[in-house]
Amino acid sequence: MKWIIAKFKQYREVISYLFWGVVTTVVNIGIFALLHHFTSWNYQINNAIAWFISVVVAFYSNKAFVFKSQGSGQAVKEFFSFTLGRVATLLLEMIILGVGISLLHGNQIVVKIIDNVVVVIVNYFWSKLVVFAKKNQ
Repeated sequence: MKWIIAKFKQYREVISYLFWGVVTTVVNIGIFALLHHFTSWNYQINNAIAWFISVVVAFYSNKAFVFKSQGSGQAVKEFFSFTLGRVATLLLEMIILGVGISLLHGNQIVVKIIDNVVVVIVNYFWSKLVVFAKKNQ
């Protein structure tokens, strides 16, 4: 049991990021799927709406629970940097969705899940190394 606790403490940040990444991914894919099911909007519009809501969820969960950034004076700067990184991965996401859905004719939800795996990994490194870097140094 001590070994498990020691490993949890050692990898707390990664475990927490993965947990909140799953929550954010469920929000993102859930909203995307609901919009896909209940609207006739283009998948890129559905993706943009789902992206926006999930970025807000991701920022607050990353700030409070993953990287434990306490600087309220830093919040605006962190949010700007966080959002800038998320815009970059949104572009990556749009490319993956465009190729997977429009070119390869893949299932929209399956392609969305695949793109989220790639995006979660890229976002972790952006958040850790850029957005919340002062906390980690």
